[in-house]
Amino acid sequence: MTDSTIRKNKFITFEGIDGAGKSTHIAFVSKYLQDRGIDLVSSREPGGTQLGEKLRELVLHEPMHLETEALLMFASRREHIAQVIAPALARGAWVISDRFTDASFAYQGGGRGMDLAKLDALEHWVHPHLQPDLTLLFDVPLDVARARLDATRTLDKFEQEKTDFFAATRNEYLRRAAQFPQRFRLVDATRTIAEIEVEITGILDELLAQR
Repeated sequence: MTDSTIRKNKFITFEGIDGAGKSTHIAFVSKYLQDRGIDLVSSREPGGTQLGEKLRELVLHEPMHLETEALLMFASRREHIAQVIAPALARGAWVISDRFTDASFAYQGGGRGMDLAKLDALEHWVHPHLQPDLTLLFDVPLDVARARLDATRTLDKFEQEKTDFFAATRNEYLRRAAQFPQRFRLVDATRTIAEIEVEITGILDELLAQR
């Protein structure tokens, strides 16, 4: 489902540690694409469906075994794909998602230390033929991310984690980006919003040119 010679629509995901600023740019990307006539569906993980939003509350706020956490994430994802992502792509729409499976590898695998082979198995079970066409990975140093979090809102259980958790999470994101360079674009999120938007615009224009 990522062969652009067959499918002209795209599946775009946004990734990064908490505080990287990715959410700031989702609205920009949505408007940019819609202004160019793209039929667009925007969603998020965990969440995206009625059941997914209930699971989101559990995952973000309830203490649990790390494998339970991972299984709930993939349960939410299976529902998200079935109800939102797959139907949208089937009708020819573009889909953008605030997080997808790379986040499970980063947070449960990197941050929590879960065996990556188990996450591989879950990934191949839940979506064996679906991968994003483009993953925008917003990257910042840990001190920048922490300062942004401390200045925003009440933090969920992930956002309250210590520096070593976020270091391991960030490292796993960077490992995934190196493993799948064909779909990842690493965005230096320490720059101004305007500078980042210029870069994102260029990336999106490359995708639009494939239509």
